[in-house]
Amino acid sequence: MTSYRRNFVPGGSFFFTVNLLDRGQSLLTANIGLLRAAFRETRQRHPFTIDAIVVLPEHLHAVWTMPNGDADFAMRWRQIKSAFSRKLSPDELVSPSRAGKAERGVWQRRYWEHTIRDEEDYARHIDYVHINPVKHGLVDRVCDWAPSSFHRHVALGNYPPDWAGDLSQCDDGAKFGERS
Repeated sequence: MTSYRRNFVPGGSFFFTVNLLDRGQSLLTANIGLLRAAFRETRQRHPFTIDAIVVLPEHLHAVWTMPNGDADFAMRWRQIKSAFSRKLSPDELVSPSRAGKAERGVWQRRYWEHTIRDEEDYARHIDYVHINPVKHGLVDRVCDWAPSSFHRHVALGNYPPDWAGDLSQCDDGAKFGERS
């Protein structure tokens, strides 16, 4: 069995990618209200700061900062996934392995987590979160994707409304996120 190691840093900031099991579905954007409710419920019981988030049809990216003395992001993701799944009608296919563990077939079991190292890393990951709908060809401009914290960042003055412009007209493909 694979041994996964998580870097639990109390009060740390983390970048996450969380995927649906069936990457061909659009459950997240189709049920954005349920997803928001799952986040809200979890944050009420176990606070954390969502520094940036973008919800795409079949996956999401987020940057969180944990409260001082608390590093349990894994429990929070379990609660968010569980709360969202419980609100969906149970019509997805469930493998025998998942059925034996009383799991739904909504989310991939694992997720990608990256501990933010410094301010440059933080800024690069915030940019990556916001550019993602353009990267996946869902829109040509970041401002055109609604389920994103980009709009909150514009209101706070962190980005201009036309940040990243119209990337369909870029020659270099506009690179964001982790270094190559």
